[in-house]
Amino acid sequence: MRKLFVAGNWKMNLNGEESCLLAKNLKKTSGNVTALNIAVFPPSVYIKRVCDVLKDSHIAVGGQNMHTESEGAFTGEVSGPMLKDVGCEYVILGHSERRHVFGETDDFIAAKVSKALSDGLKTILCVGETLQQREAGRMQEVVSNQVEKALENVDKNNMNDVTIAYEPVWAIGTGHTATPDQADEAHANIRSLIENLFDADTAAELVIQYGGSVKPDNAAELLGQENVDGALVGGAGLKAETFVPIIDAGLNL
Repeated sequence: MRKLFVAGNWKMNLNGEESCLLAKNLKKTSGNVTALNIAVFPPSVYIKRVCDVLKDSHIAVGGQNMHTESEGAFTGEVSGPMLKDVGCEYVILGHSERRHVFGETDDFIAAKVSKALSDGLKTILCVGETLQQREAGRMQEVVSNQVEKALENVDKNNMNDVTIAYEPVWAIGTGHTATPDQADEAHANIRSLIENLFDADTAAELVIQYGGSVKPDNAAELLGQENVDGALVGGAGLKAETFVPIIDAGLNL
């Protein structure tokens, strides 16, 4: 039975004091929740402080990105072992901003996924099509290619540490959201692909989040879809008063 997974990607927002305050508020309201999984992804410079705040809670912490190497001459980068060292359980890889703003290729993302899993980090793999690709009828092709490439070197036994987040690029930070039917269709396609790549049990157990302008007022309908197993939340994850209702929407299903 898949457990819903609600995660907040803070991106490049919140200073240290604001990050700790948000973590304290989330710990107070949702720190004892076990019926679904919760994680937050602060900016890397505040991960340790947030981990300290969330200690002894059921809210996990992750990094927003990592490099393919454990150490070396990679100015400005963060490695998987570094994330583990400061308390991270998860890492987000392949986010559309990494792909489209920073030019990360499918090959580079695939190498990161393999490295993260070997470093003992649970991975949220982000995939999704642009508006142009959707309008051209290429949504399934684009998303399938991203998934296949990212998982090409992943063993079936490691898939229990992989979450896939379907994030249509046209819905991220735009205020536009895929309809529940659109989201469920994309998630069902991903689940079918995972069955073909691995097996039916792996596909049935895979948690697939939806990301793209998830808010308190649309969370329940999105999370209520058969193949939508959670949410990767951006802007609404920056305040407890908008993130907690999304968690509660999952709890009330």
